[in-house]
Amino acid sequence: MAQRGIREYDGKRILAQNWKDYFDDVFEYDFKSVLVTPETDFDKLPEEYPWLKETPLVAKPDMLFGKRGKLGLVLFKINKPGDVIYEDAVKWIKQKMSEEVEINGVKGHLTHFLIEPFVPHKQEEEYYVAFSMGEDADIVYMSAFGGIDVEENWDKVKEVKIPPLATDEEVEKLIKENVPVEIKDKEKYAEFVKRAYKLFKDLHFAYFEINPLVIVGNKVYPLDFVGKLDDTAAFVAGKKWGEVEFPSGFGRDLTPEEKYIKELDEKSGSSLKLTILNPEGRIWTLVAGGGASVVYADTVADMGYVNELANYGEYSGNPTRTETREYVKTVLDLMTRNKHPSGKPKILLIGGAIANFTDVAKTFDGIIDAFKEYADKMRAVGIKIYVRRGGPNYEVGLKRIKQAAEELGLPIEVYGPELHMTDIVRKALQEEQ
Repeated sequence: MAQRGIREYDGKRILAQNWKDYFDDVFEYDFKSVLVTPETDFDKLPEEYPWLKETPLVAKPDMLFGKRGKLGLVLFKINKPGDVIYEDAVKWIKQKMSEEVEINGVKGHLTHFLIEPFVPHKQEEEYYVAFSMGEDADIVYMSAFGGIDVEENWDKVKEVKIPPLATDEEVEKLIKENVPVEIKDKEKYAEFVKRAYKLFKDLHFAYFEINPLVIVGNKVYPLDFVGKLDDTAAFVAGKKWGEVEFPSGFGRDLTPEEKYIKELDEKSGSSLKLTILNPEGRIWTLVAGGGASVVYADTVADMGYVNELANYGEYSGNPTRTETREYVKTVLDLMTRNKHPSGKPKILLIGGAIANFTDVAKTFDGIIDAFKEYADKMRAVGIKIYVRRGGPNYEVGLKRIKQAAEELGLPIEVYGPELHMTDIVRKALQEEQ
């Protein structure tokens, strides 16, 4: 499973478009939210969303970082709360887009913003609710002390573990029994949390947080939303998500190579992911499987070579020969641009766990295709290849890749599942010190 953050806008949109299925008429949510980007035509926006000129507004960045209020990045007043009009919001957003800001030690530019109606309320009406996936249970977080100071009041947050096989009745009982005593209307709050938890489960959220949550009568106002989705569940819940974006974190723009793999991934039923950590690094990976990619990266770091780890990613879900070739060519293009400053050969780790349904021979054919195209550059830079793989047709795949590499004059060592994943990393790094 890959937990991937989504924009606040998408979180609220997903909530709104599935609202009827989970909250029926028990609660109402009048979804009004506009996502603004550098391409937005501010003059035409009110034509599509007339309420922008009819109500006081709030504006804030939507770029996967928190504490926006404490950072002074929420516009909700000029002289007093609730007096921001559309022209004020546009002026403020344009100004913020033009400035370089520093968030958690990272510098960059703000590019995506939300504009929403201002909701007048009292601080004591700001509740908190969140759900997360734990190792052995889901966890429900509930508090009457929501808002920007929720972390300072974390001792007042009630945490409830929901067993994996809990029935709806058991979930309802656990939530009702643990609603914080400070919440005024405990039954109404518990009813909302119960229904929201079911949505969290059904739509394959990995994390779901509303802070603050304001409930007035049967009207619900999720003033801030943070969400992460299990992106491997797109085939199950994708229709309920709609068109959802998985943006990079603030201050990190995708490289052209990362963008290319992202585009391949979006058109594929397989999973193709690539993050460039250090393009000058000596250790490069071609790993099949999200879990295996974590193991390989952790082992490299554990051996003290984290600063030499050049990339992180995966190709999995039985990618085609063409998809594999394009993925590998992208990595090899980066890898072969320069020799390593130490003069030592670069290390290419090709591996994964023991596949369940990925045809190892087919994906290895894609790797071999890329080797043939980049063989001259690989020899010029100096690359030593270490392979460890198991799964359907792995014997055929290992034989083919070993034979191809040797014919191309590329140093290679090949192992099957008899060698543990971590052992191939240790073997490569110890031999190439």
